[in-house]
Amino acid sequence: MADIRPFHLAFPVHDLAAARRFYVGVLGCDEGRSADRWIDFDLFGHQIVAHLDEDAAPARASNPVDGNNVPVPHFGVVLTMADWHALAERVRDAGIAFGIEPHIRFVGQPGEQATMFFRDFSGNALEFKAFGDDAMLFAT
Repeated sequence: MADIRPFHLAFPVHDLAAARRFYVGVLGCDEGRSADRWIDFDLFGHQIVAHLDEDAAPARASNPVDGNNVPVPHFGVVLTMADWHALAERVRDAGIAFGIEPHIRFVGQPGEQATMFFRDFSGNALEFKAFGDDAMLFAT
């Protein structure tokens, strides 16, 4: 998996300053280029771009997964277990509410993983996960 290229994701936010505080200040992203209506962020090596949409409204759909209502849509990154724990603490320390608390899901099954969900200040749902064994990422 070391040869995977970075992905690019553009998403709406209703406030660029709040997006900057969240993605840089809470998640620890480096900021890249920006303009009046967008900001590039380095999300663990991937390029995400917050685009200003003053009318952006968060999606509220969800699907049941292992006993939780997982928000749809959502995005995030598969981290190392150490980075996942560190991020969970940063999010908790920043006072961000978890939509789904950090926990292990699919315990004892293929795909067992650490996961957590929370939203940015525009209501975009994010999931960060980690595997004890990365070979479980696509396990069936």
